[in-house]
Amino acid sequence: MTLDYKSNNNEIKKGLYLVSTPIGNLEDITLRAIETLSKSNYILCEDTRISQNLFKRYKIQSKLISNHKFNEKKNLSKIIGLLKSGSIISLVSDAGTPSISDPGAKIVNECINNNIRVTPIPGPSAVSTAVAISGFDEKFFFYGFFPEKVKTISEDLNILAELDCSIVFFISPKKINRNIKNLKKFFSGRRILICREMSKIYEEFIRVEIDQLQEFDKELKGEITLVVSEQKEKKKKLQKLSESDKRNINKMMNKFSIKEIVNLVSFNNKIPKKEIYNYCLKIKDEN
Repeated sequence: MTLDYKSNNNEIKKGLYLVSTPIGNLEDITLRAIETLSKSNYILCEDTRISQNLFKRYKIQSKLISNHKFNEKKNLSKIIGLLKSGSIISLVSDAGTPSISDPGAKIVNECINNNIRVTPIPGPSAVSTAVAISGFDEKFFFYGFFPEKVKTISEDLNILAELDCSIVFFISPKKINRNIKNLKKFFSGRRILICREMSKIYEEFIRVEIDQLQEFDKELKGEITLVVSEQKEKKKKLQKLSESDKRNINKMMNKFSIKEIVNLVSFNNKIPKKEIYNYCLKIKDEN
């Protein structure tokens, strides 16, 4: 494939480049990404075998260095040394934007600590793509890969369930069936979008009410992104009277009417007026 493209600025400055690559369809790559990768002295790849498919398509011949979660820390000194010597290095993940639930954060922080230029080359992202097509609230929280441990699932999902925005997860096809109960337990009343193989031949989008979600008969294949909708109805978090509130009410009983106390105490918090009223009656009866 030939691209008739010339950059307005042919010089690529030394430093580290975080280059976003297609999440599926190899044509979803920017011209700037191709230029940056082609002019890099080295490209750090999560899996060189996967990245080679893209590089062959666009005749990118830069030297590749394997850089994944098991050797990322070990690579640091070597990569920083290359960058300090003036090399141009690009970092890519298997798909999408690097360092988002993928290797990269350690190298970025080390570059920052060493005053080395870090430049993003924006492009595809499974997160923004899934949120955009969901139709859910544009405000969203990205968690990353679905929690692994039972304790972590309960702790984290209990907190996330209180968020009134869209929530995005990555999840392995092998783990989606076993977590449907958790999705129903913590996100009852919400909707969910299950995105599978986005931008690929067998792309699929499954939209359903979470309460109606059922286990899949066959194991889903390919990369999966989940988007949980915002709350349909906001939960009212009603507070209880604190000991401090009770002391203040006791002091006010001789100065204000019960109606005035109820209005004063409930004005700046979410304590039910009925609870305040009943407490005032209790004090009055005791006196």
